[in-house]
Amino acid sequence: MAGAVYLGCIVSPPSLMDDVDAVQAQISRNMITSGDWVTARLDGVIYLEKAPLIYWAMAVSYLIFGAYDWAARIPVALAAMALCWLTVAFGTWAFGKRAGFYSGLCMATCVGLFLFTRILIPDIMLTFTVALAMWAFLRTLDKEEPHPRLWALVLAVSLGLGLLLKSLIGVLFPLAAGGIYLLLTRQLFSADAWKRLRPFSGLVIVLLVAAPWHILATLRNPPYFAFTLHSGPGQYHGFLWFFFINEQLLRFLNLRYPRDYNTVPRLYFWLFHLLWLFPWSVYLPAIAKVSFKPVGRAGRAALLALCWAGFVLVFFTFSTTQEYYSMPCYPALALLLGAAMALGGGWIRWGTRVLAVIAGCAALAAFVFYYMTRNIPTPGDISVALSYHPKAYTLSLGHMEDLTLRSLAYLRVPLLVAGFAFLIGAVSGFVKNNQRAFVAAALMMVLFFHAARLALVVFDPFMSSRPLAEAILKSPEGTLIVDRHYYFFSSIFFYTDRPALLLNGRFNNLEYGAYAPGAPDVFIDDAKFKDLWIRPERFYIVVKESAVPRLEGLVGREQLNVVAASGGKLVLTNRPLAVSLNPGNHS
Repeated sequence: MAGAVYLGCIVSPPSLMDDVDAVQAQISRNMITSGDWVTARLDGVIYLEKAPLIYWAMAVSYLIFGAYDWAARIPVALAAMALCWLTVAFGTWAFGKRAGFYSGLCMATCVGLFLFTRILIPDIMLTFTVALAMWAFLRTLDKEEPHPRLWALVLAVSLGLGLLLKSLIGVLFPLAAGGIYLLLTRQLFSADAWKRLRPFSGLVIVLLVAAPWHILATLRNPPYFAFTLHSGPGQYHGFLWFFFINEQLLRFLNLRYPRDYNTVPRLYFWLFHLLWLFPWSVYLPAIAKVSFKPVGRAGRAALLALCWAGFVLVFFTFSTTQEYYSMPCYPALALLLGAAMALGGGWIRWGTRVLAVIAGCAALAAFVFYYMTRNIPTPGDISVALSYHPKAYTLSLGHMEDLTLRSLAYLRVPLLVAGFAFLIGAVSGFVKNNQRAFVAAALMMVLFFHAARLALVVFDPFMSSRPLAEAILKSPEGTLIVDRHYYFFSSIFFYTDRPALLLNGRFNNLEYGAYAPGAPDVFIDDAKFKDLWIRPERFYIVVKESAVPRLEGLVGREQLNVVAASGGKLVLTNRPLAVSLNPGNHS
């Protein structure tokens, strides 16, 4: 089921979105083009924020399939599928076949896994390495395990890969969860436990996996050592300082500069897990019936899962938070849910009834909105019918506030599919057999994910700049300029695969690298833009429609010729074209 869901998204996915989605994809392509697989770059500017393993995975996918958007998504999709398989295997080993199946079902069909794998971020891969490390940890300690040395090796390799995915938290989460478990089971000072875990040989393996890249990145991006806890405009301290002190320590303390991120309020961070684990979160109260006494394999696994999930959630309670940061605890919660669902009981029956009520209300709402929008016209793309609430975009679903009744008319087909999906969930409440009810809930989610994918396709012109990139590729040659930050129009860079000048774009993610020695001269201000725009050579600029009055004030309306418009964004040129590619979309 997990394979069908994620491979289905690969076959016909929406375009890469502006912001981090296309940024990650283009960094990987730049590595192939430049031959430098150590230092990430955007528009020629070094980008030192993230560990490289996800870039390498996408670059390998490009080498096999070509530099396509769907090829960029393959590593994330495969990681999601592998995580679902791992959760089934872990649950089966710990709690039995039925609980393992339920655990995998929870992992594969929860909202969070689907939502946070629509974006090319490494968190799903990190979640896999954390889950694998936790299983390897438990099996290494298991006195009945015939191959403890092999599992100790798996544990060390998982930690090394975690370092190459999300740096220090890749090892912090497994080590902290494991340490708490050892403390609770009175093994923290057990010589036998540490002998089985082989910490010294494990450390060597971790360093063999992760140290080479860190050393090369440090040597290629000096200065090598800087220990200040302060940075500001124009200051550059090299890779090692930025990657560890600024990106790890200062981000945790919310003191990072530049502050190019938002943080989710703690209460929302906790409560949203009811949504990210939906529909299986209705069974969370049943976890209380699971035994956490470490007297057998099931009890030990349950206790470790509790330590694992608890540490991740508490850690981010005291740190800067994004909703997807806690993804590494999903497998732990899925394991506990699977064990509780296998036990059955009153809480499970009540959970199924609650799910039926929620699904019934959602189905009713979907059908009502479908009926209300049946005669509303849908000219252009959905961006013309949306409202805008930028302050809400800190949240992953913040754009939901942009929806209006008129915009829902563009989503009639997804609404209809979602309505039937939730109808299946509502009917599942009348199924007395628990296993059939669980399968019905999973089927509801698979169909709902398809509806969500159809909705993402409708939002494509708004979330991506691919139509504008295609218009640029069909136009005469010229120098490309992007207004404001690289992230705002990052899919332009991917789909055109060409560099651009950044108008007033020296801030947020590119600010630090902009001051590195040898940084490319791609940043221009208003005065430089005005000088370039009046030259006889052809220039293109990609802007949001709201920015047009500012450009008119700089160069005059008559100097701005529309090439294409899509999703509330424009491509303008300084020299008229014989035929505008889609002038009818701009008013």
